[in-house]
Amino acid sequence: MADQALHGEADSTSESVVGSPSGVTPPWPNPIYSWYVVGVLLLAYTLSFIDRMILSLLVAPVRESLDITDTQFSLLVGMAFALFYTLAGLPLAWIADRFSRRNLIVGGIGVWSLMTLNCGLATSYIGLFLARMGVGVGEATLSPAAYSMLSDYFPKKRLARAIAVYSIGVPLGSGIALMLGALVIKAILAAPEITLPFVGQIEAWRLTFAFVAFPGILVCLLMLTIREPFRRGRMTVEQHESSGSQNFVAHVMTHKVSLGCMFAGMSLITMVMYGSLAWIPAFLSRTYPISITDAGLWFGAIMAICGAGGLILGGVVADGMFARGYTDGHIRTIRLSLLIGGPFLILTPLMPNAPLALALLVPGFLFITMHGVGTVALQVITPNEYRARITALYFFVANLIGLGLGPTVIALVTDLGFGNDAALRYSLFTVSVIALPLAGMILTLGMPAYRRSVANITDVTDAANEVPAT
Repeated sequence: MADQALHGEADSTSESVVGSPSGVTPPWPNPIYSWYVVGVLLLAYTLSFIDRMILSLLVAPVRESLDITDTQFSLLVGMAFALFYTLAGLPLAWIADRFSRRNLIVGGIGVWSLMTLNCGLATSYIGLFLARMGVGVGEATLSPAAYSMLSDYFPKKRLARAIAVYSIGVPLGSGIALMLGALVIKAILAAPEITLPFVGQIEAWRLTFAFVAFPGILVCLLMLTIREPFRRGRMTVEQHESSGSQNFVAHVMTHKVSLGCMFAGMSLITMVMYGSLAWIPAFLSRTYPISITDAGLWFGAIMAICGAGGLILGGVVADGMFARGYTDGHIRTIRLSLLIGGPFLILTPLMPNAPLALALLVPGFLFITMHGVGTVALQVITPNEYRARITALYFFVANLIGLGLGPTVIALVTDLGFGNDAALRYSLFTVSVIALPLAGMILTLGMPAYRRSVANITDVTDAANEVPAT
């Protein structure tokens, strides 16, 4: 009985539903347990972003140790990770839609933690490139499976808040990586090599990867305490046909306008966010009398605190709109994030001094990160059978544009447009002032199609989803 109360097991009064092996739908899990699941997934997501971002903050020592160029290093940071992260995401999401999502995530955490450790052990450029590929493949297991799981732990009217808390891993992990990287740089400058028992002298930067890889063991053990949830919202053959979702490709084509506008608009926002993450510390140190380490510490703190607050705020706002009957409430929330946060982010590079620039980053990141509810909007218009794959497809597009092009576009504007490193501030302004308003216009144009998609998708567990947890 205790286990039944904790996890919200089915009772004899539950409604019949397609996909239930017993022919009944269990009530929603106990909210306390569901939020515990969110907490564990948040830890995993935070760790993934620390492991993902930490290399970009070790440019000088890695280049010197491996004797590589800026271009070679940029491939390690971007292409080696992003290409394999996006390509591996689609087949791994197919697995998540059919088999245990919990076990897939456990395996992924183990892989990316081991490969992060291998980054510190690599003695050649090829070795480090292969290790970064492995990090990308391992991390590709997480978000598609996590979004799908959370959609089965929370009803739609509370889903945005749950996914918003999970998504805190992005700014929290990025912020910790920035701050940790700044401290590591200081330590490396003080002691280029350190001596370990039974190992001898090693370069200090290598230990960074061991420190961020080790917590993966703990998170793996915590993930094993999570139960694979009952899959809600599976359709009958007739319901798939009536909604135009006979298979995954048919679903995407049926809803191509709403999905296309969401993918395009969100990718433009992601491009600005990844571009800012890559270049704002450099902008601060090039434009104002502030060191790169101090810039990393300040920007990392803003990312962690304001980014987390903005995601929670976005989840609350979107859930409130959805509960009041706005089926496009998540898209409205994204537009609101652009309207309020966009101007602060656009004007930041034009500030005359560092305190003012940092001050504008606070409201800028607090409000712009409300756009994180976009992934929830995808879950709302996607049958259970395709949720992991639609998330992976979104990350495929958004990461190729955002992570793959964001930092590069800003660099190209600086190098080819202005031809002066000191003009980085104007490159940040130019890209932001074009991309963010364009994203808002695209999302606005797609709202009618999105509302039609919501109406078109029949969730066969809507009635059962209102059964309170026992």
